[in-house]
Amino acid sequence: MGIYGIFWYYFINREMRDYGRAKGTDECGEKPFNSLLAFTVGAFIIVPWFLTLFRTFKRVNAANRISGAGAQFDAGLGLLLWLFISPIAIYIMQMNLNKVWEKDSASIEAGTAAASLPEVQAATTPAPPAPQAPPADQA
Repeated sequence: MGIYGIFWYYFINREMRDYGRAKGTDECGEKPFNSLLAFTVGAFIIVPWFLTLFRTFKRVNAANRISGAGAQFDAGLGLLLWLFISPIAIYIMQMNLNKVWEKDSASIEAGTAAASLPEVQAATTPAPPAPQAPPADQA
C-alpha cells in the first residue's frame, strides 16, 4: 500500500467524519486517527485491520445514503475484494466517495443558484413608479 495509501486512508476517513458532522450525524465516523491506527498497526493483530476496512466501507455507504448519491456497495464484498484484489476495492471505494462529493457539490450549487434567484429577479425587475403629489391648483 505504501506511504500514499496510508495518507489516503486517513484522509478519506477524515473527510467522511467532516461530512457526517456537517450533516449532523456520526454515522460517517468519529475518529479517523483510530481508523488509521487499526489500518497500520492493527494489521499485525489482524482483527482490527479487518474491522476498520469493513467499517470504512460501511461509512462510505452511509455517506452515499446521506447525500443521495445512489447505489451502495456491500461492505462484506468490499472487504473480500480488498483481501484478494485490493486495487479494485480501492477503486470502488474512491469511486463511491467521488459520487458523494459530486452529488453534494451539485446540491450546494443548486441551492446557491436557487437562493440567489430572488436577488437576480429583484435586480432585473423595474421598480414601480413613485407616487406623485397632486398639482397645487387641484388641492
